[in-house]
Amino acid sequence: MKNHLIFIESNVKKIRALVGLFCICFNCFGQDKQFADSLEIEYNSGNFSKNGELWTLEKLAYQHPNPDKALYFSEQLLARAQELDSIDYVIDAYLQKGNALRLKGDVSVALQSYFNGVKIASEENQNRKLGQLYITIADVYSIMGNRNNTILYYKKAITILKEEGDSINYASALENLGDEYNLNFSKPDSALILFKQSGAIFKALGNQTGIAYNLGNTGLAYAQKGDNISAEKNITQAIELLTELGDYYPICVYLTYMSDIYAERKDLKSAFSYAEKSLELAKRYGLKDQISDADLQLSELHEQMGNASEALKYYRNHITYKDSVRNISSVQQMANLEMAQKQSEVDLLNEQKRTQQIISISIAVALFLIGLLAFGLYRRNNFIKRTNTIIANERDRSDSLLLNILPEETALELKENGKVKAKKFDSVTVLFTDFKGFTTYAENLPPEELVESVDYYFSKFDEIIEKHGLEKIKTVGDAYMCAGGLPFPTEDHALKMVHAAFEIAEFVAVTKEREGENDINFDVRIGINTGPVVAGVVGTKKFAYDIWGDTVNVASRMETMSEVGRINISENTYELVQNHFNCEHRGEIYVKNRGMMPMYFVNGAK
Repeated sequence: MKNHLIFIESNVKKIRALVGLFCICFNCFGQDKQFADSLEIEYNSGNFSKNGELWTLEKLAYQHPNPDKALYFSEQLLARAQELDSIDYVIDAYLQKGNALRLKGDVSVALQSYFNGVKIASEENQNRKLGQLYITIADVYSIMGNRNNTILYYKKAITILKEEGDSINYASALENLGDEYNLNFSKPDSALILFKQSGAIFKALGNQTGIAYNLGNTGLAYAQKGDNISAEKNITQAIELLTELGDYYPICVYLTYMSDIYAERKDLKSAFSYAEKSLELAKRYGLKDQISDADLQLSELHEQMGNASEALKYYRNHITYKDSVRNISSVQQMANLEMAQKQSEVDLLNEQKRTQQIISISIAVALFLIGLLAFGLYRRNNFIKRTNTIIANERDRSDSLLLNILPEETALELKENGKVKAKKFDSVTVLFTDFKGFTTYAENLPPEELVESVDYYFSKFDEIIEKHGLEKIKTVGDAYMCAGGLPFPTEDHALKMVHAAFEIAEFVAVTKEREGENDINFDVRIGINTGPVVAGVVGTKKFAYDIWGDTVNVASRMETMSEVGRINISENTYELVQNHFNCEHRGEIYVKNRGMMPMYFVNGAK
């Protein structure tokens, strides 16, 4: 009888301006690098039976800490199990393949692999394996932000695994459900109750990996409650235990979270140390999500230190590793710009070829018939005028394209100097929007339809922003960002921004009412903050005008904390617009890295 390895998932999120989420894998043994290395040597030797080969491949797919190698061995396991018609191992192969893909950041493909396993497990009445698969499916839905499906599949898993008497996986489902309540529903007290139940099971079974993740998740719950001392104690113990087990993915996240805790205490030296350790581990094992989180953490720490250039460098690295579905609009914009530039180059090249042909003909005619020299010169002169006109027109087209992505003042500075100096603005109002449920649409719609729908909304947003004299900064996936009070400072940028926000909210609401049942439409959340920013051009190729600073981060958090169809503003913006708009005080709400912050809903003009 083969020895089954049990796979358990746990979601641990890093709460930031954009919530990053990761899943931790563990079993009753834990990932052991030495054990994985010895298994790999055994597999490469080929000294085993057919059943021994499947057993070895399964453990390599599960145990290997390198997600690329884990994916390779899971695919080898799937191929061999299908050849030998081993249903148990086929299900295990789909499970481990999904785990490896998820760790690599390919969550959509991972979800498909899990559902392949569900289909077979259901047909074969493999309820224990079905419960394990439901846990992993819930984890992926949690990453995608689909809360309804997340809770549904965790509860399915809990029901099945409890009936099957599968203590370790039952504890895993409880652990993950608690993690979901803690970090997606902001209910740390409910989470701690579930963590207490799952932790007791792990301790009773002597499951060191389960104990480690339970400690880490408990620490995150205490952090949500504002108890940083208990949070640090639990997370430190989790890191120490995971280091002994050689499980590096969650260590990266906990290290980054420790950096957050020390940053809140103003101990920046320790904060830098933890963040740099997280980045080094993530790069070593190719963990894209954690590379992105660590880069963002280091960017914020350098910003607090006043190191603008270093902050910008790490922020660029963070953007590089973002999920591709969140960059649909940016990719489309850059693609259109490159196509226009390519067409301009082709047009100019064709004109140059025609110029060479005319000059050659003119020279030939001049050699044979001097009397026609004047005529040839006349034709050449007229052609040069036409060519210069074409070149001027193409230059105007290029300038127009440049003004579409940069403010006029910045575009002129870039053309004259080849670079743009960063500028500080003391008072700027920043607006963020995003669409509810966008990730679900992105997963299920063809790319062409998705881009067309997003372009329809953002084109209207552009008209509204231009109408109010505001500056569009960028779009990232379903997020739209603009600012008022730059590049030319004004006094009424906050009022203009709130007026524009109401028009955006009204347009989205009217569009949703007007569209048919089968049409794609969204709900929008809006957040606004006012304060100082630094503005400049990011990069030297495919450049973009951007702003950064604490004001931008708080504006993003205002959007995250908003509600569908509502405009959520910070206290800074409220001070500037309170005499013109009816504002509803929401009280002080906890914001990660900022503590308690007053927030207001804007209900309409006075």
